[in-house]
Amino acid sequence: MPQNEANVVQKSGVPWLIIIAGCLIALLTFGPRSAMGFFQLPMLAEKGWDRTTFGMAMALQNLFWGAGQPFFGAIADKYGTWRVLLLSALFYSSGLVMMAWATSPGILYLGGGVLVGLGIAAGSFGVILSAFARNVSAASRTFVFGIGTAAGSAGMFVFAPISQGLIDRFGWSDGLVYLGLAMLIVPILAIPLRGNSSSGRTKEAQYKQSIGQALKEALAHKSYLLLTTGFFVCGFQVAFITAHFPAYLGDIGIDATYAVLALALIGFFNIIGSLASGVISQRYSKPKFLAFLYIGRSILVTAFLLLPQTGTSVIVFAILMGLMWLSTVPPTNSLVAIMFGTRYLGMLGGIVFFSHQIGSFLGVWLGGYLYDHFGSYDPVWWLGVALGIFAAIVHWPIEETAAARPALQPAE
Repeated sequence: MPQNEANVVQKSGVPWLIIIAGCLIALLTFGPRSAMGFFQLPMLAEKGWDRTTFGMAMALQNLFWGAGQPFFGAIADKYGTWRVLLLSALFYSSGLVMMAWATSPGILYLGGGVLVGLGIAAGSFGVILSAFARNVSAASRTFVFGIGTAAGSAGMFVFAPISQGLIDRFGWSDGLVYLGLAMLIVPILAIPLRGNSSSGRTKEAQYKQSIGQALKEALAHKSYLLLTTGFFVCGFQVAFITAHFPAYLGDIGIDATYAVLALALIGFFNIIGSLASGVISQRYSKPKFLAFLYIGRSILVTAFLLLPQTGTSVIVFAILMGLMWLSTVPPTNSLVAIMFGTRYLGMLGGIVFFSHQIGSFLGVWLGGYLYDHFGSYDPVWWLGVALGIFAAIVHWPIEETAAARPALQPAE
């Protein structure tokens, strides 16, 4: 076969052991961080800290999650996924325990912010989905990405009631310790995912590049830059809701049980939305689909803020937001793979996700900061609406095509 064709050799069947193991890890690593909002009010009541303090810890968590992902992705690409997932378990577990025993805001920032953030980065979607990409054909890739994203969504659904139950029974501090111990299961589950970018079941003729050359190519690619810019908005929107929605509902006089129910519903319907996203974006334009998702979020938040806010409206909001929650992840990662292939997918996808996490940092931090200054979360809600419209505009012109390159040659 000519060298300029991307030859693909795929063993028959889907590697279900790898998919199942990766999905369980995604469930575990996404679960506790999605339930951080439940720990905010009991922690602050006991410690006497304000919401800006908690917001800064969660903002640092999101920032280090994003900053660490390109590096952990590159390490996984070169040295293997299992090693990176072992680091994830160690960082995540120690960070949650330090957060539980924090005696000052600085320790909270280090544990719940830096260490947990690095733990999530090492065990996040970028690392898991890159392992999937190496083991499935391009025709199945977006669908499998949807399955992996749905598993992370299931973590939100599963850990919302678990976290509230741990708080009710053992208190917020011991609850965090138990969650930290649960993270030590990750290296065992990660055994089927061992291997690096050269050892997957799917082999592609790869364009010979160094890491530096791959970065230079990506940072000069217009569609990649637009994708990276737009994903910032996703992070801003979902991180703000994750960290502050329980407190927001308490402020407007809605019973706390609706906060648990809302985050659980977001997680459950996120499973459906992620799976549907994998199917839809496999068949239709990924950039256009992303644009419609961001417009849909802005319309939903606007309706939620302007219409009467009741327990019923919270449930409806949670269901519809859940359908759009992480539906952006499968098409976004697939677009990176389409543009540049899978060799540096962990790193290049990690850079896109870093933009997501800068948005997360601002969404979480501004939520606490503006609340403490204005006594309301409304400014951040409306900023999220405006950003959703901006993201739709940015995604529309993205081209779903591979980067223009000379003839492909097998990478050495």
